[in-house]
Amino acid sequence: MDNQKELVFDPQLIRRFDVNGPRYTSYPTADRFVEAFNADALGNWLGQRAVGGFGRPLSLYFHIPFCNTICYYCACNKIITKDHGRSAKYLTYLAKEVAMQAAQLDGGHEAIQLHLGGGTPTFLSHDEMRQLMATVRQHFKLLPNGEYSIEVDPRKVDFETVALLAELGFNRMSIGVQDFNIDVQRAVNRVQSFEETKLVQDAARQTGFKSVSMDLIYGLPKQNVISFNSTLERVLELSPDRISLYSYAHLPGLFKPQRRIAPDDMPSADTKLQILQLAIRRLTEAGYVYIGMDHFAKPDDELAVAQRQGRLHRNFQGYSTYAECDLLAFGVSAIGKVGPTYAQNVKTLDEYYDILDQDRLPVLRGIELTPDDILRRAIIQALMCHFELSIDSIEVAYMVDFKRYFAQELEDLRTMEAAGLLKLEDKWITVLPPGRLLVRGIAMVFDRYLRSDRERARYSKVI
Repeated sequence: MDNQKELVFDPQLIRRFDVNGPRYTSYPTADRFVEAFNADALGNWLGQRAVGGFGRPLSLYFHIPFCNTICYYCACNKIITKDHGRSAKYLTYLAKEVAMQAAQLDGGHEAIQLHLGGGTPTFLSHDEMRQLMATVRQHFKLLPNGEYSIEVDPRKVDFETVALLAELGFNRMSIGVQDFNIDVQRAVNRVQSFEETKLVQDAARQTGFKSVSMDLIYGLPKQNVISFNSTLERVLELSPDRISLYSYAHLPGLFKPQRRIAPDDMPSADTKLQILQLAIRRLTEAGYVYIGMDHFAKPDDELAVAQRQGRLHRNFQGYSTYAECDLLAFGVSAIGKVGPTYAQNVKTLDEYYDILDQDRLPVLRGIELTPDDILRRAIIQALMCHFELSIDSIEVAYMVDFKRYFAQELEDLRTMEAAGLLKLEDKWITVLPPGRLLVRGIAMVFDRYLRSDRERARYSKVI
């Protein structure tokens, strides 16, 4: 399939099909996990990774929850502090969790992916970062040519820090930008200059990082089309390898920091759509390929290449080039995937420390996937990553009569087909250019949990 086809922006279709829905970093989604899946269940699956073909290379995720200051828009699990005594204690417990999972892990300990998220991973001091990576290498072998990434706040990072990260093995970086307009920055309590951002990207280039990604958010307070166009000009001047363009979900009832944002400062729904339309036009005209959801990449970037070759995957870190990794996750609220299971850690430091003091894995909840879950996950992955689904391949891999098994889903898709979002054929389901921005809504048709539970208020809008 030609993924270079123009991305069609149709405001009327977006207004019609812009519903609340999950982002599908997993299926089933995390809100469907159950507490019956506990530390014993995770330990059991760690202990049989090599059984039944589950001895895959590993992906590792570490959640570093600390931030120096609060960004009002943020919905992440974070702790605002300037006290490095807290991070020192956290790293001690993190090392214990790593040792416990590694001890229970059957099969090889080779890792092809590593990601540090937060919070702000670069909150850690240089010595703390060295300590964390020493813990990683004590228990896992990081394979050559792997994907080792970290989220960076340019306000707290200098050239020496970037050089240290490269020395420790990191080769990909995600830089938080959100918006360069000073009025927007003040409204969300994140003032960050273009010069600070450029310094970090230049340092990454000079120290051998393979890929630099930048995160932008549309729909923030004080934003308008003219101001965001200026931000896009500055971003294109920096020319990162990847750009993530996230929709801001204003949910002050759920996330207390968002209550500090004045409602009158929020752009209208129409303005938000215009900003998105502008961003898509500017990025595609500049040569970026629309990967899916909210991601753009240069044509020679690994994500774009993987999509062209049918190897693109989606997990808790977003789009990825490694489809078959088991994901081991460490730290508060982190979510891992081992075999046909997901497991999420407890969300507060007190719980995390208390459970580890009892020599138990700090699992809050999880799920063991049914054959139906695994089948639907494959379908949702194909739609989200490749904008098309081979019905034959699903029937062969999962031994189902697709049209009979998904009769109701196919009937529901006909409304979207009539609107021009997709094409239903005997052997293929293809998302058309006008439907690509709405692919989450298309994927939702195959979500069995949503079909039986139409309460979607917990989710953000698709656009």
